[in-house]
Amino acid sequence: MTDTTELEEDLQEMGSAEEFLEYFNIPYDEAVVRVNRLHILQRFHDYLSGTLDNLPTDLSARRDVYRSLLMQAYADFVESDARTEKVFKVFKRAAPGVTVVPLEQAFIRR
Repeated sequence: MTDTTELEEDLQEMGSAEEFLEYFNIPYDEAVVRVNRLHILQRFHDYLSGTLDNLPTDLSARRDVYRSLLMQAYADFVESDARTEKVFKVFKRAAPGVTVVPLEQAFIRR
């Protein structure tokens, strides 16, 4: 097994944002993670997905890329919030529109 494969397996075994942050030795505010843990992990996944074709094969360099992307994902929610960042589909939906019914159509005529 290569070191890179071992890194990938380590990442697969982690289940919480705290585990990822601790694995990469990233200091974090527990309150920020408590409120945004799923958003941080999804943003990390999104950032990582954009780099999969260009990840270095060298373990140290790959680990640095992962760490940098996770730091960026965490920082997004230190400086902002879930509603602003719109990570999940529910936040990306357009606001409900206003429907205007002309007054003459509002009443049923008999």
